[in-house]
Amino acid sequence: MDKLREKVKEIIFGHDTKAGKLFDVILLWVILISVLIVILESIPSLHINYYRYFFYIEWIVTILFTIEYIIRVWSTKTPLRYIFSFWGIVDLLSILPTYLELINFGFHYLLAIRIFRLLRVFRILKLVRFNREAQKLLLALRGSGHKIGVFLMAVISIMVLLGTLMYVIEGGENGFTSIPQSIYWAVVTVTTVGFGDIVPQTVLGKFLSSIAMIMGYAIIAVPTGIITVELASKKSEDKVCEDCKHDNPDNANFCNQCGLKF
Repeated sequence: MDKLREKVKEIIFGHDTKAGKLFDVILLWVILISVLIVILESIPSLHINYYRYFFYIEWIVTILFTIEYIIRVWSTKTPLRYIFSFWGIVDLLSILPTYLELINFGFHYLLAIRIFRLLRVFRILKLVRFNREAQKLLLALRGSGHKIGVFLMAVISIMVLLGTLMYVIEGGENGFTSIPQSIYWAVVTVTTVGFGDIVPQTVLGKFLSSIAMIMGYAIIAVPTGIITVELASKKSEDKVCEDCKHDNPDNANFCNQCGLKF
């Protein structure tokens, strides 16, 4: 039984074997089909004409995902760790709405959360280089977290200040009915989104709005520069292969492109 469990775990959790890759490819297509069915069923004309087919397909897919979920729990040595992990929760949420549909209407369209499971496609592809670059980006975000946190606090303070000033200048008759409403306007303006649902009418209000728009460009550029500096520092730590000129992690003993020993 233990050997069977290990074999099953190797197939459904692994991606290095042929069977594991085949399982992931099949799972990927089933997920795509299930998400497509949910999207198509939301169209009123298709829902009315093909409801029976959608119903049968959905239950077939749900049963398949339920079996998969049970097998995953059974095959892992630490079931609770899998159940409460990110993918475990996503796997559960991918089947739960259909069963909740038997109790109450309205949970069905939560099935679209299955789209997150498409991220498993990265277990199939051998994008080692891109995975490493993604790790560098994550390390850069962590390294610049303190600076970005201080910057965000400054931005929030500016938003509150701009919103309060605009509330005092414009007042409720021009749509700025409260300070939170005015802060919403400040966020929309500084981020250069500009919904246009709240617009200043006075000359002083328009002047302050212009300052907020110009300030927005500088605010957007600052975190980009912070993260870029961190990425550059991570890049400088790489080991460059003398033979193939390929970048490798700083702790690598061999080049992952040509195998040259450092």
